[in-house]
Amino acid sequence: MKSLWKKILSLAIAPVFAAPLLAGAEMPDSKNATVTTPRVLVVVTNHADYPSRTDKTGLWLTELTHFWDEMTKAGVAMDIVSPRGGKAPLDERSLDKTYTDDAARAHLNDPAFMGRLAHTKAAADVDPKQYNAIYFTGGHGTMWDFRNAPALKRLAEAIHHQGGVVSAVCHGSAALIQLKGTDGEPLIRGKRVTGFSNDEENLAGVRDQVPFLLQDALQEAGATYSSGSEPFTPHAVTDGRLVTGQNPASSKAVAQQVLMLLRKPAVLPAK
Repeated sequence: MKSLWKKILSLAIAPVFAAPLLAGAEMPDSKNATVTTPRVLVVVTNHADYPSRTDKTGLWLTELTHFWDEMTKAGVAMDIVSPRGGKAPLDERSLDKTYTDDAARAHLNDPAFMGRLAHTKAAADVDPKQYNAIYFTGGHGTMWDFRNAPALKRLAEAIHHQGGVVSAVCHGSAALIQLKGTDGEPLIRGKRVTGFSNDEENLAGVRDQVPFLLQDALQEAGATYSSGSEPFTPHAVTDGRLVTGQNPASSKAVAQQVLMLLRKPAVLPAK
């Protein structure tokens, strides 16, 4: 009877992600084997200033919180990192009640969560072997410190080359432009991707502020760019182990597609 109850208990607490993954905290199971808990590296910007606007840019809040909440519900562990480390500024417009929801506001009122954003680890100090996926959040700040960022390049390429998932939303897709595959060619060349569109940049009123247009840069790197039928509506694309979302409304969809890849019974081979 005791052994029967032990077996029932072990089944009840079996992790959702029982399939072997690349890395993460190891947990012993009832047969003294080990299973791994997925771990995702979340990247946020350090940049807050527009060239001439008086309001501040930075991380678009819900592009972090919506992804974070989906991953948390699924039992995935996460760490937050930034190009320089230290404070991750929040885009002022993203804090307006028009763009936030109750879940996002709950994070704003959570000292522990906000402490993470105030004291991010520098990308150069992170070991990519500890992660199954990387997620580049957006906000216009990323247009200045994600594209030509050697430390971010090292992390994303290493995670992808070891069989992990590379994902981004909105302006966070700027980080993908510099990435190379194992063949030395641009990682996004010939891949289906998305990110903040030229039309959305015009509608947002900051086209004259950004250092480049993201849609154009993705296409110039050889990607096959797509967008949703209407601006600012959810649109996410998966191509192999690359997941991208178009805008803030796409963050949950990106999280769900990343989770689908992490739940696969075997890690896809590196390309």
